[in-house]
Parts: sequence; structure tokens; C-alpha cells
Amino acid sequence: MPSGAKNCSRCDGTGFQILDQGESTRAVPCKCRQEDRKTRILHTSRIPRRYSNCTLENFDQRNPSLTQARGIAERYVREYPLHEVGLLFLGPCGVGKTHLAVAILQALIQTKGVNGLFYDYRDLLKEIQGTFGSTSEGSEMGILAPVFAAELLVLDDIGARQPSAWVDEILSHIISHRYNEKRVTLLTSNYPDTATRDGGPTLEERIGTRLRSRLYEMCKIVQIDGDDYRIGARQAGYRF
Repeated sequence: MPSGAKNCSRCDGTGFQILDQGESTRAVPCKCRQEDRKTRILHTSRIPRRYSNCTLENFDQRNPSLTQARGIAERYVREYPLHEVGLLFLGPCGVGKTHLAVAILQALIQTKGVNGLFYDYRDLLKEIQGTFGSTSEGSEMGILAPVFAAELLVLDDIGARQPSAWVDEILSHIISHRYNEKRVTLLTSNYPDTATRDGGPTLEERIGTRLRSRLYEMCKIVQIDGDDYRIGARQAGYRF
């Protein structure tokens, strides 16, 4: 019995509602079963506590770029799964890229029962590296299997890890597998898509030309501009 059914007044804890169809009756799954499934998905989605309250409704639209980005996110949720493409949020630190990606993930879990998963790019690589020791009980494929299988994957802060042959191979494996299986991926990065005046590295320089080209096929680019929210509004809100 689903845990959510225990206190359900619609089905009296059975998980099924009985519909009267005149001369016959029919048992149908109660809504509490679906609600219980959504709760389980949220519990296993790995959304960090820091972002657990991120929604589209509480996203701060303090400039036109942020308003446009939220509009794209809202449309994405409404139309999912009509389009077999993901989103790549690009912009400087603190403009709300992770907030929007998590808000989309939570909205799709809650409204459409999507099986979703969140991973910070660096944390994922560290977990995989943690399986290399002789005493490790895990395996690389044990970690990657749910990343490959998730209907919707949020991969946060790609390019944050210093490039290397191994790092490039892991990211390429993930992106290529999800691309081939037509699974949707939402990504964020602090690195710009084109060179900037300060001469800092671009996303292509951090993840490679081939993988950057693949992301053009997989994702709509959403550029977000603005000041670092953590420096402005957050600091002003601290009262001690």
C-alpha cells in the first residue's frame, strides 16, 4: 500500500477508488498513489536542501534578462515533453541559473510525475573517483546508471572542474548516452559561450569543441545577465 494512502479519505487507505458505473463498478488508482510517487521521486532526486524551495513563482525577476529566462522556463514546463531538447543556462555567478533549473525539475515532478535527478558536476566526478579505491563498495557504472536513466537530468555547473582527459571522457559519456537515448538534460555553466573582454576561458575551452557542438544539438541556450544576487539582495537581508 502506498504510504500516502493510509490517511486518504478518497480511498479509505486502499489506494483504489471504486467508481459506480450503473450495473457495474470499477476500481481505479486513487490520486494518493500518484501523489505518493511524486513524493518518492522528489526524495530521491538529490535536490540540495539549499535549493529545495526554489520555484518558478519565487524566482527574482529584477531585470529583463531574468524575466525572459523565467518565461522560457515556464513555457518549457507547460509544453514538456513536446520538445526533445533541454536547456543550457549560461551566465555569471549568482544570477539564478541553478534556481531556474531546479524550479523546472520540481515543477515537472509535481505536475507531470517526471522521474528527475539533480547532480552538481563536481560532486558527480568526485563520487565516481571515490569508487576507484580497492576498498570501495561502489562502482563507476553504479553511479552513472541513474544519471543515464533519468528522464530529466539537471547537471549543474559544467566546466567547473579543471579539464583533463578523464574529466572530458566522463562528461562526453554522459552527454552522448543521453543524446542517443533522447533523454532531456538541463545544464548550467558560469562560463560564457563566446570570448569576453577579460580574456577568461569560454565554455568550449572548458569542455572541448566536440562536446560543445553536441550541446548545441541537445539544448536551447538561455543566456542570463545580471548582478550577483548573493552580493546584493542577500547581503542586504542579513540583519546581524
